[in-house]
Amino acid sequence: MPKNWSAMRIETAGARPVAASLPARTPGPKEVLVQMKAAALNFADLLMAGGSYQETPPLPFVPGLEGAGEVIAAGEDVDLAPGTRVAISAQGTMAEYGIFRASDCLPIPARLSYAAAAGFQIAYGTSHLALTARAGLRAGETLAVLGAAGGVGLTAVEIGAALGARVIAIARGADKLEAAAAAGAHELIDSATCPDLKAALRALGGVDVVYDPVGDAPGEAAFAALRPGGRFLVIGFAGGKPPKLPLNHALVKNIAIHGFYWGGYLKLAPELLRDSMTQLFDLVEKGLLHPHTGASYPLDRLPEAYDLLESRKSIGKVIVEI
Repeated sequence: MPKNWSAMRIETAGARPVAASLPARTPGPKEVLVQMKAAALNFADLLMAGGSYQETPPLPFVPGLEGAGEVIAAGEDVDLAPGTRVAISAQGTMAEYGIFRASDCLPIPARLSYAAAAGFQIAYGTSHLALTARAGLRAGETLAVLGAAGGVGLTAVEIGAALGARVIAIARGADKLEAAAAAGAHELIDSATCPDLKAALRALGGVDVVYDPVGDAPGEAAFAALRPGGRFLVIGFAGGKPPKLPLNHALVKNIAIHGFYWGGYLKLAPELLRDSMTQLFDLVEKGLLHPHTGASYPLDRLPEAYDLLESRKSIGKVIVEI
């Protein structure tokens, strides 16, 4: 192992990551040293770079909220042996090596490549836990997914279909809708050409659950298409701002609005999060889930990956190979 580790780092708020050299160190109690193989970029990374995310670390910091690699060394009180392939959910994955809490690392199935595992936990974990624990999605119900070809949207389509729901995918452009159809969507709506999303969803019979990582006007339109007793999942605001949801309509139609932040479950209910991930890995082993990786960049081209994600042109997760 080299004396210094190559990494990318956010030096100032609003700037793109730049190359940095970090001094090597050894893992302490309940920690592991991981040689990173891949990392995934999330919309939260863009917000962190701008200093607007709710859990932005102090500057300078190594970006990346998830990744995958091989355990090289372990401190005391750790069950993960060197050589174990793990997925990591922790800050600082955009580097050659990283020291992480063992509790933030999970052994990954042999069926998952490092690239697929790197972007698996947040996207699939968000959709699975939101759709099951919060929305209580049932077989035969109708699920509308906004941003259906994005990093989390595509997993919501796939998981919703696996749970037996009728899935309506809303995305911009034929290529994104094609990806949503391949993930299991039953109905497709092109947001680039649809003049009235509320009317389009109502024409399809309305929806029971809305999965909204977009917010703004699309979220408001999808909310208006919910049937009585529907559930609205607030996942994120890639559209730039939260939707303005009429609470009087929620009252009259008995609609439940659920805010969902996957990372918050690390403190709120870590056992529920880990149980969800166990179920997801089991579905992967059975061949029922097929993680989609989008564009891939080497570590030194991380700024380009940020640009792609910010452009909203990516399909699936943006992966950084290390």
